[in-house]
Amino acid sequence: MPLETKEPVELPEGLAKYVNEWRDKPGNLIMILHRTQEEYGYIPRQVAIRLAQILDVPLAKIYGVITFYHFFKLNKPGRNRVQVCMGTACYLKGNEDVLEELESLLGIGVNTVTEDGEFSIEAVRCVGCCGLAPVITVSGEVYGKVTKAKLPEILAKHREEQTAKN
Repeated sequence: MPLETKEPVELPEGLAKYVNEWRDKPGNLIMILHRTQEEYGYIPRQVAIRLAQILDVPLAKIYGVITFYHFFKLNKPGRNRVQVCMGTACYLKGNEDVLEELESLLGIGVNTVTEDGEFSIEAVRCVGCCGLAPVITVSGEVYGKVTKAKLPEILAKHREEQTAKN
């Protein structure tokens, strides 16, 4: 029985083209999900349903892949994604305290988003900058040798960048 959606979801042109290119190739589901997440920043439920229809696979299979791999997100991240490295070097240099301070400053926990949609926090395994430990990234920008005292300035910078764009 085909999946019904409340409103038919049209995939953006570039994503639709990519799905059509990959639809019959081995290993297509992970590649398509990666491209989908690039497009949206996460995998929206209605898009997952549409992909199940297009690929003729059970929705459960799609969610099985999404929930197995930590890379995939089910919820829309904040405009500024704060990633706190919890790899060995960063953890030993105190990033657990940095994470707790971020949660306190933003009033949210890991894998959640501020009410205004401005920030989300993720704990990640390693960002590959061990020599700069402890490290966080904000919207892809790397910050090394981070201390709790530096966090308000880092967050303010990213808030100001958005204000300047508006």
